[in-house]
Amino acid sequence: MPEKIDIHGVMIDNVTMDEALERVIQMLGEPRPHAIYTPNAEIIMQSTRDAELKDILNAADLVVPDGAGVILASKILNRRLKQKVSGVDLTKRIFMNTDKRATSFFIFGGKPGVAEMASVNILSEFPRANIVGFRNGYFKEEDIPEIIKQINASRAEIVLVALGAPKQEKWIHQHAGELNCKVLMGVGGSIDIFAGTAPMAPEFMRKSGFEWLYRLIKQPSRYKRMMDLPRFMMLTYKTKFKKGK
Repeated sequence: MPEKIDIHGVMIDNVTMDEALERVIQMLGEPRPHAIYTPNAEIIMQSTRDAELKDILNAADLVVPDGAGVILASKILNRRLKQKVSGVDLTKRIFMNTDKRATSFFIFGGKPGVAEMASVNILSEFPRANIVGFRNGYFKEEDIPEIIKQINASRAEIVLVALGAPKQEKWIHQHAGELNCKVLMGVGGSIDIFAGTAPMAPEFMRKSGFEWLYRLIKQPSRYKRMMDLPRFMMLTYKTKFKKGK
């Protein structure tokens, strides 16, 4: 099993993108549902205020570092993570792997119509990614049994859950035992990117760690959530200095 790196109480798997993909492939051959989460700095900060979320993240089968902020924090804390493994990039690598192993997917989440658009775009690029079902992310508590029935009837191996954090993590944790899939992965806004309804930051901004700035420019309404980024760095330096005393 991969080494775990403690970033503010969230135990992150110290894996490269290739190692994360290999673990997903292994999960497809195992007999139970597996949970995969991709916390960035914002989600880790949420977990410092939400003990339930932190416990859920730490109970997952694979937790990968999504975001330059998490990688930077690991360096500052001298707990170096090997590589950023973003949710959208890992999802794309899973789709790419369908050239070697045909795999079935159910897309759950997003606004009405988004999952359908994502499915069309995914299939045009990855024709062996078998999309066997989709459902938008607008539902009431009483709808959940029918959603679970729909997912199980599809016989999907991988369920991509795009409900946003922490709702998607809590939904996966609560209902994984009722599902017959092999992998449940919280993918947040990745489905909007695959659908083309949300743009991906240019590669140079993603590599330089300024993806957050691109998101803020495109979605100014995110500014309140973005305040967790400086809080995350302040907590990181506070932890480092406290450890150094």
